[in-house]
Amino acid sequence: MGLLGYTCVSDAGQDAAVQSEALMSAGVDALNIFSDVAPPKRAADRPGMRRLLDTVEEGETVVVWRIDLLGRSLSEVLDTVAMMVGRGLDLVSVQDGIDSRTTTGRLMVDLIVSLSQYERHLTGERVAAGMSSARRAGTRLGRPPLDSLLIRDKVRAVEDARARGLSAADAARLVGWSRATFYRHQKEHGSQE
Repeated sequence: MGLLGYTCVSDAGQDAAVQSEALMSAGVDALNIFSDVAPPKRAADRPGMRRLLDTVEEGETVVVWRIDLLGRSLSEVLDTVAMMVGRGLDLVSVQDGIDSRTTTGRLMVDLIVSLSQYERHLTGERVAAGMSSARRAGTRLGRPPLDSLLIRDKVRAVEDARARGLSAADAARLVGWSRATFYRHQKEHGSQE
């Protein structure tokens, strides 16, 4: 199976040569090293990472110099590792001594994936607790309530425009709606063409 490498430096003034040399020493061909310089805050915007993920196939191994290069935050690193494992990829981190092709390395990667799942659960619990607290404080969640009189007036305006020959889509746009929104409100408020 193939080895593909990934290097990343935080600004254009840095050199990824140390990382590349370490990856080549680990058996990665120079043509199979994907790189990013000054990546945006989100790993999904890293063009080198995207090309790597588009190229790598199940059963292949991704080699990095350090595992923290897989994301800008702990949660991003955890998610990236979990995604790679989910795609059937092996992972080697040269500096960290992680090699998922070994028993100990697989244990380390499994722990990272478990941490990713744990963090997702914690985030869900925090969101649910925040929403519950907001409800108890009287904060209304979701879309603001609709003014039924305003809705009826808009339905009538759209119906009048339709009577003058406009299509439902064009008439609905006059009041800032889509055709589907017009039909939904027309049905809900009992007005008929």
